[in-house]
Amino acid sequence: MIQKYCFKVMQWLLPVAVLTVAGCMKKLDLRPGSQLADNNFWKTTTDMSQACNYLYTFLNGLNAADDPSGYPTPLQDNYSDKAFGDRSVGFGDGSSVAPATSNEWINYYKAIRAANNILEKSVTVTGVAATINRYLGEARFFRALSYFELVKRFGNVPYINRTLTAGDEMLYSARTPRQQVIDSVYADLDFAAANCPQPDVMAAAEYGRITRSAALAYKSRVGLFQGTWDKFRSISTAQRNLQVAIDASSTVMSEAKHTLYTTQGAQSYFYLFQYDGGASGNPVQTVVGPQLNYTYATNKENILVKLYGQNQNNNITSHNFGRQYLDQAHIAPTRQMMDMYLYKDGLPGGLSAYDSSANQTSSLTEFRNRDPRMEMSVYNNTMITPSTGGLITYNAGVNYRYRKYWIVSDWASNVSYVNFNVLRYAEVLLNYAEAKFEQNGSISDEDLNLTINALRKRATANDAGKLPLLTNAFVSANGLNMETEIRRERTVELAFEGHAYWDLLRWKTAETLLPRAILGRRYFPAENPSGATPKLLNGYVLLEDQSFRKFNPERDYLWGLPTKELALNKALDQNPNW
Repeated sequence: MIQKYCFKVMQWLLPVAVLTVAGCMKKLDLRPGSQLADNNFWKTTTDMSQACNYLYTFLNGLNAADDPSGYPTPLQDNYSDKAFGDRSVGFGDGSSVAPATSNEWINYYKAIRAANNILEKSVTVTGVAATINRYLGEARFFRALSYFELVKRFGNVPYINRTLTAGDEMLYSARTPRQQVIDSVYADLDFAAANCPQPDVMAAAEYGRITRSAALAYKSRVGLFQGTWDKFRSISTAQRNLQVAIDASSTVMSEAKHTLYTTQGAQSYFYLFQYDGGASGNPVQTVVGPQLNYTYATNKENILVKLYGQNQNNNITSHNFGRQYLDQAHIAPTRQMMDMYLYKDGLPGGLSAYDSSANQTSSLTEFRNRDPRMEMSVYNNTMITPSTGGLITYNAGVNYRYRKYWIVSDWASNVSYVNFNVLRYAEVLLNYAEAKFEQNGSISDEDLNLTINALRKRATANDAGKLPLLTNAFVSANGLNMETEIRRERTVELAFEGHAYWDLLRWKTAETLLPRAILGRRYFPAENPSGATPKLLNGYVLLEDQSFRKFNPERDYLWGLPTKELALNKALDQNPNW
C-alpha cells in the first residue's frame, strides 16, 4: 500500500511542479524546494517509486482538498440532471463565465510537469530495466490521465512533453488538436499497460498502484468518450476511437484478472461502497471504525482506488464525505435519476404494470418493485450501514439522499477512510457494451450477457424475477430502444460516481436534458410536519425552475479557458462563444 504518499518527497517535488503553461510562469520559484538536490536523489528505483507517489495525489476522490477539481468527484454528477446540490449553478443554468483561474487547468498541468520530470530524471537511475520501466509506466499513466481530463473539459489544449524553464518557448504554445492529444494519451497508456504489473502478481502492500489492467481500463474510458464524442458530431475518427475502447475493454475482460464483487449476495452492490467491499472472511463485519485491509485478493472488481488509509494510526489522508455532503444532501438524486430505475418486469415508468407512481402514498412507495440498485443507492427505510450495526431512523425530508460511501460508524467522528473506486470492472463491461453498439448499431445477446446482464445478475443475486435480463427480443417485444437501455444501465450502475455529466456531453444530449426543470421527490406534508412547504411542480419538490435552466449548444459542450492563461499566453485562443 502506498504509505502516506512519501510526504518528504512531496515537499521538494511540489515546488518544482507548479508550472502550468504560461499561467504560472511569474509564480515559478526557481530555487530548490529543499536541501534534497536532484544529484542526490535520482539514483535508484526506490527513488523513482517515491517520486511517483506524488502523482497519486492527483487521483480524483471523496475529499475536496485532494481532488484536482477542488470538489469531491461524485459532485460532478451535480453538473448533470441526475443530481442536484453544490456546484450545480453554472452548468445547467447557462450562467457560467470563463473563469480567471481554474483548479483543473492548474492542477492537471502540475501533474503533467511532475510526470515529465520523472521521465527526464530517470536517465540517471540504475537498476533492473523492468522496474525502471514500471515507474516510467506510472508516470505516463498519470500524464495520460491529466491530458484526458483537460481535453474533456477544454477540447484542444497545449501538449507539453517536457519540463519547462522560464525562458522556454513552449511556455507560449498554441493549443494542440484534440485527436492529437488523445493519440498521445493512448501511447502513454499503452506503455503503462506493457510495463506495469498485473494485479495478481503485485505485492499486497502495493495495492493502489497502477497496474496493466488499470491502464487498459482507463484506455477504454478514453476511447469510449472520444469515440462517442466524434460520432455524435460526425467526426471521422469516431470508428477508430470506438475500436480503441472495444479492444482495451475486451483485453481486460479476456485476461480475467478482475471480476464483479459478489461476496455478499444480493447486497453486494451496496457493500461495494462500504468498508466491507474489500474485506475477506466473514462478509458481515461488526468492527466499528477502522478501515478493513483492502487488497486485490479481497475485491477483484476494484481496478484502481483512491486510498485513504485504515484509521488515524495508519492514515494516508481522510475525508468526511458522508457527513459533509451526503448527510446534508449537497448531492441529491433528482426525479430524472429516480425515473431511470426500471421496474421488476424490466420496463420503465409508463410502460410497466408495476408503475404505481400515480397512486404514490408516501415517499417510500416508489421503491417497491424496482431495480434493487435503487434502494441500495438511495436512502429509504432500510439501514444505511447494516454491516456496522448502524441504523438510521427514516426521515423523508424534502430531498432524496443517496447511500454510496455513507458510513454510519463514521458519522460521529466525522472522519472516514473508505476508499473511492476510481476505476472498477463494472465500468469496463459498460464501456465494452456501449462501444460495440455505437460502432455497429447493434449488439449481440452474447455480448449483453457478458456485460449488462452480468451486472443485473449481481444486483439481483441471479434472480430474474427482480429484474429480467436484457435481450434483443425483449427490447423488440416491448418497443424499447437498445441504445436507451444501454445508457440507462450505465447511468444506474455508475450513479453518483462522477460520470453522468460527462456522458451527457459526449452523447450530445445535454442541450435537450439540462434545460429542463429539476425535480426532487413527491412531496407529502405529513412527512414534513414542522417544515415549510417547498416550491412544488405537479406535486414534486421543485429544485430548480425551468426558467433558470439554459444550455447553449454552440458554447457549453466545452468549458471556457481561464482568462489569466489567455492574457499570459497570446498563442491561446478562447473556446467559441465564451
